[in-house]
Amino acid sequence: MDAIAWPTILVYGALLMISSVTPARAQSFSEIDAAVQDGIRRGIYPGAVVVIGTRDSLMYARGYGHFTWNSSSPVPDPDSTLWDVASITKVVSTASIAMRLVDRGKLELDAPVRRYLPRFAGGLKNGVTVRMLLDHTSGLKSYVPFYVKARGSRARAIDLLYAQPLVRTPGDSAEYSDLNALFLGLIEEKLGGQPLDRLAKREVFDPLGLSQTMYKPSSRMKRRIAPSGIWRGQPVPGDVNDQNAVAMGGVAGHAGVFSTGSDLARYAQVWLRSGMGPDGQWVSPQTVQRFLVRGPRSGSRLLGWDTPEAKPDEPSVFGSLVSDASYGHTGFTGTELWVDPARDLFLVFLTNRAFDPRIHESVKELKVVRAALSDATVRLVPHGCRQELVARC
Repeated sequence: MDAIAWPTILVYGALLMISSVTPARAQSFSEIDAAVQDGIRRGIYPGAVVVIGTRDSLMYARGYGHFTWNSSSPVPDPDSTLWDVASITKVVSTASIAMRLVDRGKLELDAPVRRYLPRFAGGLKNGVTVRMLLDHTSGLKSYVPFYVKARGSRARAIDLLYAQPLVRTPGDSAEYSDLNALFLGLIEEKLGGQPLDRLAKREVFDPLGLSQTMYKPSSRMKRRIAPSGIWRGQPVPGDVNDQNAVAMGGVAGHAGVFSTGSDLARYAQVWLRSGMGPDGQWVSPQTVQRFLVRGPRSGSRLLGWDTPEAKPDEPSVFGSLVSDASYGHTGFTGTELWVDPARDLFLVFLTNRAFDPRIHESVKELKVVRAALSDATVRLVPHGCRQELVARC
């Protein structure tokens, strides 16, 4: 059997304190382990980490499996293993920078995008606002593989991005799209006066003490990066999996960030604390709340975040026991982060599903694992289950 790391307790300084709440049931930890290990046994991903906690405490942190399917490869560690977090970039980098700019009055959510990016203009594009980029109601296409024609040129990739037409009337409905975050990143670079990676470091990563969160990790870090792709049969740790992000030079609004379980736990705690960081108020509670409001036609989307949405044909990655106040995000590489303020609870679940999955439809199968893990996480909290669902707890 593959080695499994023993539970690791992480200490986050002033932001994370030892909890005095009633400890979770021991069998609940077994449920968490069983859910994650099931994904390894089924061949969905070779390795994972889980970090669970509250606004001021850590309840559980553990690494599972290995970096690759080779049992001699390293065991992931919640504190030191770096993961390509894929679309979690949209919240931990892009939406977070937007919050800081909104807080300072430098960015207006309901201003047209063309105010900040004059090239984004003409026809229906004139009606697209910054808010629509954040809640995915802009009308942009869900996905465009512009990396094929960009041929490694960031300038060419940006030209192709601007050339994309709208496919729906702005504001009418939500359709998740990487293009929204790409344009938001360009706005932020213009307003912040720096490339997006430096801006994210200045506005988010450094102020929140996310010392292991970054774009474009250096080559010396490769030994502790869980690979999310293969090139000519060999793992490629440190290379971003998303090819449109590659075309943007590895730094993009929709993907490109690498982080650890412990850093994302710190980030989640800031949200549970209404914007309070380790050195004081990072973003005002009022701005935090503005980003947690669902628009009239945004479906399950908040600003940057997603919320639980029941679908008859597939399980929710949030499971069935989180509160209606919950919000979170996932990533193509197999990552997940959710926050439940009503439960004072967060879950960080990082895997490298994109690395050589052993089964077909690994994205679909991962949803089953995520749902089981999410429900097991809620069961850790005394009286954590919704009254109408208490029988399932």
